[in-house]
Amino acid sequence: MSGKPARPAGEGPPDAAAAKRGAWDGLTAAPRVWSRDFGLFFVARAVARLGDTMLPVALAAGLLQHGYGVGAVGLAMASTAASFAGLVVFGGVIADRFGTRGLMIGADLVRLVTQALTAVLFFSGRVVLWEICVIGVVNGVASAVFQPGVASTVPRLASDVQGANGAIRIAESGAQLAGPAAAGVLVGLTDPGGVFIAHAATYAISALCLLLLRLPPLTHATGRAVPGAARASTFTADLVEGWREFRSRTWLWGVILVWCLYMIAVVGPTTPLVATEVVGEHGAGAYGLVNSALGAGTVVGGLLALRIRPRRMLRAGAISLLGFAGFPATVGLGMDVPAMAAGAAVAGAGAAFWGVMWATSVQTQVKPDVLNRIHAYDVAGSLAMMPVGQALAGPAAAGLGAGGVLMVAAVTSVLVVVALLAIPAVRDLERVDAAPVGTGGRRRPTDAPAEAEGERDCRTK
Repeated sequence: MSGKPARPAGEGPPDAAAAKRGAWDGLTAAPRVWSRDFGLFFVARAVARLGDTMLPVALAAGLLQHGYGVGAVGLAMASTAASFAGLVVFGGVIADRFGTRGLMIGADLVRLVTQALTAVLFFSGRVVLWEICVIGVVNGVASAVFQPGVASTVPRLASDVQGANGAIRIAESGAQLAGPAAAGVLVGLTDPGGVFIAHAATYAISALCLLLLRLPPLTHATGRAVPGAARASTFTADLVEGWREFRSRTWLWGVILVWCLYMIAVVGPTTPLVATEVVGEHGAGAYGLVNSALGAGTVVGGLLALRIRPRRMLRAGAISLLGFAGFPATVGLGMDVPAMAAGAAVAGAGAAFWGVMWATSVQTQVKPDVLNRIHAYDVAGSLAMMPVGQALAGPAAAGLGAGGVLMVAAVTSVLVVVALLAIPAVRDLERVDAAPVGTGGRRRPTDAPAEAEGERDCRTK
């Protein structure tokens, strides 16, 4: 964003010259992203992500200290993931009906309470697995309410949506690097309960930042506010409308279908098998180094996404995913630690660049009044198959060997890129972040009346 005050809600869209200045091709300097409000949102996301990356360390250390095994740790983590994946679509409907900021603040406050309660349980020494799992379910529900609003908040705060997504990705990558290390230090100095106190504090900071945020209302191309909670449609009708909007975009559901294969055959098995192979052959220190290289690569990918502005974003993002193949390949071939770290770094850069291209495409191609629902379908579809891939990793490794499965993952990673580029709607999708908000991601012809476009967007559902 330019750093100037946000445009008043009733003010019309930027003029044609400003829109033209917003269109980029190739490698060029990005316009300024930062403003007071985007800075608050950036801090909220970065701090919350830092806390989230501390959680696995705290759960594992705490449950193991109280006599539980690895299965209990997995069950505690799965309770959050399952409730989130199962309810995020409904969270998208709720966000589109009632607005996002209040729901996001409420979700943060709920998780502040649950994590503080978890800290009390660990400090007291009374740790019961089913209670931890119930808390995990509540956290998953809160996350399902929170997450859909992230997609629609970014374009409301930043005129440079790609730059904003790149900045957030860099912050999240930094948190991914710092969070586990910070959690390990806290566990050593205090107790696992101390990590949960810190985690609760991150949600308090996030809620405070969101409370201070001045979030402009959604507007159509005419400058009129998008109707929210006052609209007469039912919850079911909104859910169906979200599915219809999702299904009507070939590039959107096409990517999600391909991504299901990616989760099953690439990401799902790569995560556990890389861990077992690297730790088994080279020790835990080497695995930490490889993970750090992966995180550093994602930072680089975010930085590249701040600078490179391709006209066809999904095409460029898909090509960048070719780099991910090097990660499972270097481990599967039994290469040395520097080679595996290099493969991980390239993989992280490619995945982060794709992530920014994808998020920006969704946020700029979809009408704002259905964006939360579309994002929820995207998140649910993207995550649905990862547990399947993780569950199949063990049986597949028993048959092919861990190295063989990782090589299959590397080859599949390349085939996924081929599949994405084979879909015309994906490879030919043009960026539209210069289009006025509310035009549904379509560039309005210069001679088309703005009022007519607004009327089409505001039609009765």
